[in-house]
Amino acid sequence: MTKPKILLFLHGVGDGDPENRWQKTLESALMGLGYPSLSDVIVVAPKYPKGLNGVDDEVPLPKVIAKALRGDEAKAHRRDYERRRTAMERLLGPDDEGEGLPGANAAMPLALDFKAFAQAEKYLNEPKIRAWVLDRVLKQLPDAGRVVIVGHSLGSVIAADLIRRLHTDLEVTGMVTLGSPLAHKKFHVDDLRTNLAEPPANLAWWVNFWSSVDAVAARRGVSSAFPWVLDQRISAPVRQALSPLKAHSAQQYLQNPAVALAIGRGLFGSRSTEIVHIPPAPDIALDPVESLAVLALRYAHLTARHLEGDTQARYDDALRQVQAAAVDQIATRNRKESRALPRVIAELAVDLSDPSSQPSEPRLPGHWSTDDAVLPLTILASGNVLRPFEIDVSDAKRQKALEQLTLDMRLGRKLGRHVFEAIEQAKDELKGPTNWFKWTALGLGAAALVVVTSGLALAAAPGAAGAAATTSALAAFGPGGMLGGLVTAGTLVGAGGGGIAAGLAAPGTTAESVEAVVATQLTTVILRRIQGLSQDPTTWRNLNHAEREMRRELARLSPLSDRSAPGVKALQRKLQALRRAIDYIERNGLQPSDIDRELPETTSTAPRTT
Repeated sequence: MTKPKILLFLHGVGDGDPENRWQKTLESALMGLGYPSLSDVIVVAPKYPKGLNGVDDEVPLPKVIAKALRGDEAKAHRRDYERRRTAMERLLGPDDEGEGLPGANAAMPLALDFKAFAQAEKYLNEPKIRAWVLDRVLKQLPDAGRVVIVGHSLGSVIAADLIRRLHTDLEVTGMVTLGSPLAHKKFHVDDLRTNLAEPPANLAWWVNFWSSVDAVAARRGVSSAFPWVLDQRISAPVRQALSPLKAHSAQQYLQNPAVALAIGRGLFGSRSTEIVHIPPAPDIALDPVESLAVLALRYAHLTARHLEGDTQARYDDALRQVQAAAVDQIATRNRKESRALPRVIAELAVDLSDPSSQPSEPRLPGHWSTDDAVLPLTILASGNVLRPFEIDVSDAKRQKALEQLTLDMRLGRKLGRHVFEAIEQAKDELKGPTNWFKWTALGLGAAALVVVTSGLALAAAPGAAGAAATTSALAAFGPGGMLGGLVTAGTLVGAGGGGIAAGLAAPGTTAESVEAVVATQLTTVILRRIQGLSQDPTTWRNLNHAEREMRRELARLSPLSDRSAPGVKALQRKLQALRRAIDYIERNGLQPSDIDRELPETTSTAPRTT
């Protein structure tokens, strides 16, 4: 049997809107978005303005009924809640907590008018009034159903106070608060900050809307008090600031399409107009960036198979978000470049607005050669394909996943094992003051900062082959997420020597960044040696150009700088990593025989990933 839909509206101070004008406003906004009317919804709108002024009869404070979750159960609920919150953020837009308004506490009584503010004070400070209001609300609610709670102004405080006291058969499919003062500590009746430190077990999501000209909200949301709440800012005409009561009114909020969309989603689910029909994608070849993304996502899915328990649950949720972001970034970049979205990429789309949607596993198109696979496999094994999320997975499980990946690539399991062997050998060669795995896994992200902090020129010369593609890739993805980290790491490893040398020697580039780049380059050298492949001359050229650039910089700074200067020490540490890598290559005769160490660099090429 279908549970009844219930809409609970909790009004703020004032007369309680006896004519229910709020309902007419909301219904009009819902129907304007394509949602049905409220005719099949049980609308509950308790009136309690007289009670806020004072009550004669006393009732006991309604008990807290919602189960307090602990341990793994609490973690699982928080993950599920975050997935639903992400779906709402995907639907409505990014979280916006606001910066706050100076003197807000003093301005609030003026915005409400002092008589109305006195009502709020009584709810907060007189236990019998608070108990009477909560009891009145609960008595008007059905015992079972799917309820959406909408709380305006003081009603948002009542909603937060009420949520844990609802009947166990009432499923809160969403809570929407409007013009809430809950960011102010004085409104945290009964220590709400502590009691709602985690989302209640019976709550699907909570979205708070605040207006930029609402003095009660004071230009901020409520996530400063409850970090798990999604705050949404509503832009309003400046002229409304001259009429504080109008700017703060429930009708003003409820006529906003974003507010109606949130309430409609809680009551009715997805609108038919929200379903996007994506035309069939063309079956075209992937470019290097797309290939690297598919490979990384495939590796992530294979890694997830080896996990269990809480780690697997968190990894799956992170992978879902990372895959959705990767597809969106590629689609955005391709539109800017007038490039069609390949079918292999389109198949990976994830609808984050639907909490139940699951990411599909990527298929690996085309054929990979071992030579082509060296660089991307090294980057995947050394880095974090779930950026910006960080979940610790053992080397053994990561290696099993990579072995399966190289098998899927028709290159055999042994290649996957050899990648990790090469990483371990590079680790031994570059042992120093830093934890190698830490700066490899995170340092590839740090290496991306070279682009930002040092103006790294990734092309050896203007107009060089691959320069446009490289610049485009970095501009589209940046260093922040999974794709940005992978593309940047691959570019740094495969870029021309002169540009990368200048960037790595620059004071703004940390020693950890240099170590990460050197480690990845040395790993590719060792992996090629293990596989019996010819060495890539670009690697040798990069290391030597970087070493010469840093020696020159150290010679320039040392005579005038203090001996203990951080910049000098950082340069010495960078040089140590480079020297160790170069020594290994020379000791094992792996430098290209046809390229002299002092020859000028040649033109760079984009990383080969397909």
